[in-house]
Amino acid sequence: MIPISWYLILAAVLFLIGVLGFFVKRNIIALLLSVEIMLNAVNLTFVAFSSQRGQISGQIFVFFVLVVAAAEAAVGLALVIAMFRNRESLNVDRSNLLKW
Repeated sequence: MIPISWYLILAAVLFLIGVLGFFVKRNIIALLLSVEIMLNAVNLTFVAFSSQRGQISGQIFVFFVLVVAAAEAAVGLALVIAMFRNRESLNVDRSNLLKW
């Protein structure tokens, strides 16, 4: 059996990759992918603790996190399409204005 510390280390590495991608990348789609990586790292932690304790509550939290991630992706991609149609760019630096 794989110890829980390995899962936690993997989750920490995934979360750091997501944080680095969020702060380094300038493309909105890359930012959305970085947020998804961070959410999946949290899900991995929930599943690891749920498996260790033999309870299902962690897996239920994962379900809710996946629902929020799906909603975030749908809204985010709709905003990306709208922004690309108006600005013709997905660079975050060029989309800091609320006025079109």
